[in-house]
This record gives sequence, structure tokens and C-alpha cells, in this order.
Amino acid sequence: MIPFFVFLTPLFFLLLQNSFFVHGILDPIDFLALQAIRKGLDDLPGSNYFASWDFTSEPCNFAGVYCDGDKVIALNLGDPRAGSPGLTGNLDPSIGKLSALAEFTVVPGRITGALPESFSQLKNLRFLGVSRNFLSGDIPASLGLLRELQTLDLSFNQLSGSIPWAIGALPALSNIILCHNHLSGSIPPFVSQRLTRLDLKHNSLSGTLLPNSLPSSLQYLSLSWNQLTGPVDYLLTRLNQLNYLDLSLNRFTGCIPGILFTFPLTNLQLQRNLFSGPVLPISQVTIPTVDISFNRFFGEISPLLSNVENLYLNNNRFTGQVPSVLVDRLLSAGIQVLYLQHNFLTGIEINPTVEIPVSSSLCLQYNCMIPPVQTACPLKAGRQKSRPTNQCVEWKGKKSEKTNNITG
Repeated sequence: MIPFFVFLTPLFFLLLQNSFFVHGILDPIDFLALQAIRKGLDDLPGSNYFASWDFTSEPCNFAGVYCDGDKVIALNLGDPRAGSPGLTGNLDPSIGKLSALAEFTVVPGRITGALPESFSQLKNLRFLGVSRNFLSGDIPASLGLLRELQTLDLSFNQLSGSIPWAIGALPALSNIILCHNHLSGSIPPFVSQRLTRLDLKHNSLSGTLLPNSLPSSLQYLSLSWNQLTGPVDYLLTRLNQLNYLDLSLNRFTGCIPGILFTFPLTNLQLQRNLFSGPVLPISQVTIPTVDISFNRFFGEISPLLSNVENLYLNNNRFTGQVPSVLVDRLLSAGIQVLYLQHNFLTGIEINPTVEIPVSSSLCLQYNCMIPPVQTACPLKAGRQKSRPTNQCVEWKGKKSEKTNNITG
């Protein structure tokens, strides 16, 4: 997980560099709001963040408080240094009275309770980050009033309920990070054409994704460890700027468009779904890691996958010979992982005495052949070297029937 401070906005660094920033006496409303916020929070043992919060002095000099004139425009609560214990307590609704606030963050800690509805009053808020705490309850639908909001990071909390559709309608969003919560319901459509990162993994989200529900601007999409269903082929075809895609551990169905393999991806994770059909890249695949294991893909393995460094095709229904170009790449250490176990493959051209590079892994167990080389496989691959003959004969008949249906 990327630490929250990676997402600190240019505003934060600008204020940090301009320590000579001129301000007058703080607006009394902002002063009282800071007092209420302070009363709701404390340092965890080992943290000394609030030591500078002496309200007999100027609050704009407090740690984490940044002002423009007499108004607070950024509030970064907690010691941002790695390993800081963070804060404990609750977020006071008085936060909503900081009318000029553009940025609000809290370091990882033990803050509990709900996210105050009063955040919806912060019309200038662009960055809201409260990750790795213990927030609970629903995400306020009123956050949909924050038309300037660009980043929403509430990851690693205990939030429940659904993702408000009003949040999906926010026009300026660029980062939505709600992973590792207890969110349920369907994923709302996101309209912002600036959205580049959507991370909803490790929740209990369900339902289907409509073809136009996500913008083509997305570069990072992680929906793994949910209960999402239905096809995504038309949706994926549009997301041609993706450099990271993880749809693993869901119940997605249907085929995978060949054009997906031409996207500028560094990591493609589709494992443990119900995807089916042949895997047919339209050109040489250069994605370093491709994991499509534990699905229902069938047909022959495409030689266009030979440049993938870590290739997980295991636990599918692939048939035929292993392409010789994959073997050549494995033996030259171009492929580091080639997992083919638990398919219906019938052959591989490889010298039984050949030495596979130490840096490379090959697993061929439980196919319709006797593996010509003995290699170390994952424990979950089991001990059986070959698939029972009756399964191979039965699958061959089903394969012919599927081929006739596709061509006929």
C-alpha cells in the first residue's frame, strides 16, 4: 500500500516551502474550530504532535496548520514522519467551520467514529485524506457537494454502507481510494474525466459494471477482493490508458478483449474469476506480469505471450501444445515464472535433461501429458503429475462441441 503522504498536494509543499507566509490574527470562527478539533483528539503514546498547539499563541504557527491571511487553508493532523504513532479520538464536526479549508489529512492512528457530515460545508476542499485509522459508519452522501474535491482517501478504515452515487458525480476527482473497508452495494458511475486512480479493493462490493461507468482517463484500477459480477469486455476496451489493472477475486464473467494486452500495463491481475473464452492478444504482449489463473479460459496458448516475464495460466482449460517460443524464453531466463498446471495441455517440446535457469520457475503438473521434466511446483498444485485419462477424453469432446458452436 502506498503511504498517504505520497498523495500530499502541491499546495502542501508550497506552504511548507514558504514558511515566511504572511498572515494576520486568525479569524475567531477558525480559532474556535481549531480549539474544538483539538479537544476531540490526543497524541497516542510516543507522539508529540500537539505540543505546539498552545492557544495563547498564534494558531497559524501550530504544527500542521497553514493559513492564508486570517483563514486556515490546510490542516495536516499528526506527525507525518514514518513510524509516528498518530492520534486518537474523534473528528469534531467543527471542521466544517474552516470555510477556506482546501486540504485536510490525518496520519495513520486510532481515530474512531464517523466522518462528520460537516465536511460538506467545505466548498473549497480539494484533498481529503484520513487513511489507516478506525473510522466507521457510512461515507456521507453530502460529500457530493464538494465540487472542487480532487482526492478522496479513506482507505484502511472500518467504513460500511454503499459508495454514495453523488461522489461519482463529482467533476474534479482524480483519485478515489476507498480500499480495505466494509463497503457494500454497487459501484456508482464516475463521471470525472480527470479520474486516474480508482482503488476499491478489499470490500464487499457487488453488482455489475456498465460499459460507460468508468472514464477512459483511468490509469490505475483495482477492484480485487469484492463480489462483483458480469462481463467487463466492453468496459475494458475503453480504458486504454491503464498501467495497472487488478480485477482478481471477484465473479466476473465473459471474455477478455485482445486489445487489452496492448495497453501500457505493467501488471494485469485477472485471477480467480469466472472469465472464459480464448485468450487472443492482437500483438506481442510486453506486460511484465500477467496472471489469468483460476478462470475458465480455453483454447491454445498464444505464442504472443512469450515476452511476459511472469505468466500465470494455471487452473484453466487450455489445450494443445505449449508454444516452443515460450520454452525458448524460459530456458534463456526471459520468463521467470511459467505456471501451466491444471489445464488440458497435451505436449511441450523440451529436452528432459535440460537445466532450467535457477531464476526461472516452470510447473506442468496435472495436464493431459506426462511432464517431460521434473520441476518444483507450488504445494497447491498437488502431487498428481498428470490428469486422469477419462477427464482428458471427456474435455476433448466438450472442446470439439464448443469449437463447432463458435464456428457454426
